[in-house]
Amino acid sequence: MALLSTDEVASELATLPGWDRAGATIVRSVQADSFLAGLDLVLAVGRAAEEVDHHPDIDIRWRTITFTLSTHSDGGLTAKDFDLARTIEGLVG
Repeated sequence: MALLSTDEVASELATLPGWDRAGATIVRSVQADSFLAGLDLVLAVGRAAEEVDHHPDIDIRWRTITFTLSTHSDGGLTAKDFDLARTIEGLVG
């Protein structure tokens, strides 16, 4: 998969409020209503990630869930990352 240019990344991020670039990754933190709701969200994202064989880094801090996306095999950001970010947005609601 081709790495996205800086302009392409900026264009994609403009369609995903709440997501920010951090070097070769994009990152989004969300607040769950409860610890268990956060775990349910992580499970839903995990299932979606398995379906497309593209997996985020996930950090759980009580009710704060942080998703970090990058296509490690390609060394940066690709369309896969933004596709999964949109899926995560759909699950966050």
